[in-house]
Amino acid sequence: MPKVSILLTCYNHLAYLPAALDGILNQTFRDYEIIAIDDGSTDGTREWLSSRPEPMVRMFNEKNLGTYGSLNVALGKASGDYVAILNDDDLWAPEKLERQLALFESHPKVGLVHTDGKFIDGDCATVEGSPLGFEFPRTETGDVLLSLIYANKIIASAVLVKRECFDRLGGFNENYFGSGDWEMWMRIAEVYDVGFVPEPLTYYRVHGANASHKLDRIWRDDEMLREWIASRATEYEAKSYDRRQLLCALAHNQACLGTVKTLNGDSGAGRAAYARSIKLEPGRVKSYLRYAATFLPPGLFRKLL
Repeated sequence: MPKVSILLTCYNHLAYLPAALDGILNQTFRDYEIIAIDDGSTDGTREWLSSRPEPMVRMFNEKNLGTYGSLNVALGKASGDYVAILNDDDLWAPEKLERQLALFESHPKVGLVHTDGKFIDGDCATVEGSPLGFEFPRTETGDVLLSLIYANKIIASAVLVKRECFDRLGGFNENYFGSGDWEMWMRIAEVYDVGFVPEPLTYYRVHGANASHKLDRIWRDDEMLREWIASRATEYEAKSYDRRQLLCALAHNQACLGTVKTLNGDSGAGRAAYARSIKLEPGRVKSYLRYAATFLPPGLFRKLL
């Protein structure tokens, strides 16, 4: 039985897939299995995977299941004690798995380890700054739950997760388009510490087909996720967090909920969420301003964000 199961998710990125596979094959840690799952590609990805000589489990969805449906199918085939995810357009440095497993050994309370990394373009050149509107996500090692309320600070291709996390908490929520990994990391962070290797070992490729460019679907995802976080507030309040830090995080969540509800066309619900944000953190000036902005036409509201 391998120690690590690598879930190589594939969908119409044949131009980048060979480099992704090479990143797996060049790992300094060798006790792994590769589970390649194609989600209905039409660019020759299936044929290319079928032609490869390397031992791997090849899975071809008969219909497009989406990111999280595919991951859950692949999880059902995984036999390792740890699970890694590599999207077919991303890359790994050779030491990635080795460094992550070492952190697991030194931090037994950790359920997930992710790494630092860089953004790259289609030619593998480094892209500086925040090409997708955010810096490469980073955390400390420890309890990062409140930090994850503010933003998704874990790239899917950067993770290595104990299999027991999925056995205990279930798989990915397939109702999401692009935020199901964020919700999964939060569910893990509710129970386990999260580890971080501060080395650039994961390379996230930026190109025109990135899911994060599909804003309307992401806004729907964000509304669902922010509602879910709000529903967890009682459980978070039962933990021993600093009261002010907790209230600030929950106020931020309500403010984000107000924004996405307004963007999704329900300005009344947006105002109600902003009001809850103000109640949680009366000094949050942005919530007052955006509460007022919900009375503006939708197009102008978007421009003011």
